[in-house]
Amino acid sequence: MTQLEVSLAMLMKTFDTYAAGEGNPDTLSKAETKTLLEKELPELLKGAKNQDAVDKLLKSLDFNGDSEVDFSEFVVLVAALTCACHNRHLKK
Repeated sequence: MTQLEVSLAMLMKTFDTYAAGEGNPDTLSKAETKTLLEKELPELLKGAKNQDAVDKLLKSLDFNGDSEVDFSEFVVLVAALTCACHNRHLKK
């Protein structure tokens, strides 16, 4: 597999691993989303000034308002973070 194919497979596996924790295996609950962010993107949460900011982030991921984060919503987060990191890298 190419590096990009491996990256895509890892995104899917990561989402599925955390989504399988409780409830619907096709979505992340608020608790599952928080755990994923804490374990997989710890630097993101370190930048949050308080718990309210983290809660606001979690709520903003739920575009359709169903109180869960589906794979499409998760991919939007990953894409936005990737763009932000890439843009920061280009400015150095």
